[in-house]
Amino acid sequence: MAFAPRLLLPPRPPLPAPPARASARHSGGVGRTAPELSGPTPRVVVVTSGKGGVGKTTTTANLAASLARLGLPVVAVDADAGLRNLDLLLGLENRVNLTAADVLAGDCRLDQALVRHRSLRGLHLLCLSKPRSKLPLAFGSKILTWVADALRRGADPPAFILIDCPAGVDAGFVTAIAPAEEAVLVTTPDITALRDADRVAGLLECDGIKDIKIIVNRVRPDLVRGEDMMSALDVQEMLGLPLLGLALEQATWRLVERDAMTAVMVEEQERPKKKGGFFSFFGG
Repeated sequence: MAFAPRLLLPPRPPLPAPPARASARHSGGVGRTAPELSGPTPRVVVVTSGKGGVGKTTTTANLAASLARLGLPVVAVDADAGLRNLDLLLGLENRVNLTAADVLAGDCRLDQALVRHRSLRGLHLLCLSKPRSKLPLAFGSKILTWVADALRRGADPPAFILIDCPAGVDAGFVTAIAPAEEAVLVTTPDITALRDADRVAGLLECDGIKDIKIIVNRVRPDLVRGEDMMSALDVQEMLGLPLLGLALEQATWRLVERDAMTAVMVEEQERPKKKGGFFSFFGG
C-alpha cells in the first residue's frame, strides 16, 4: 500500500472577488517592482551540481534573496537530510525547530515548519530534516513532491520553490530533483567539476527535466586571459547548455560571525576593485 502522509495546512479561506490587476508589486517599501512571471506558479527549481563545494548552497541563498527583494515570494528548501547549511547562509540557524520530516510524521503543519526571514519579506526556509537525523524509509523519494504539492495548494502559494540539492547522485539527489521542473547547474571551470556537471545534466534529462541552465562559479579573468582557465563560454560549449550567469573569483562569499552566521561578499584587499562578483541573475 502506498504511503501518503497528510500535510496539514490551515483551512483555506474563501476566495474573494478578484481585484483590479495592479501594475506592479513592491518589496518591503524599497521601490523595486516585481516582474510578471510567465507560466504557472510556483516554479520549482533545483540547484545542483553533482560535485560538492562548487557553490550550490551559496547560489540558492542568493537567488532566494534576490527574488524576495523583487517582491516574489519564495520558499528555499534545504534538501540535504544530514548536512544542511542553507540555514546558516540565511542567518536562520537558531530558528529551525521543525522540519519537513516533522510535517510528514504528523507532528506539525507545513506552515509551522516554514521559517520566515525577518529582513526579506516573502522569503521562507524549509529544512528537510534536523542534523544527524535520518528520514524514515517509508517517506522514500517523494517527500519533496508531497511538500511542493502542498505549497501549491496552499492559500498563499510562493512564486518560486528553490531546492538546494545535496552533493552526489545518490538517494539525496533523487529526492531533491523529484518535484523539480527546472534546474540550475552550478559548476566551476575545472575538468573535475565539469565531468560531474555533464553527468548530472544527463541524469536530469533522463528524469524529464529539460529546462537546465548553468552558472559558472569562481571564474578568474586573469587566468582566462592567460589561457590557464576555461572561460564561461568554453564551459557553455562543453556542456551544451544555456548560460545563466557567472561569478568572478575576486568576490568571495565567506561566513562571518556576527549576531548570526550570514553570507556576505568580501572584496579581496590585494586586488583592484572591479565591477563583478556574484551576478544577480534575477535582477535583485
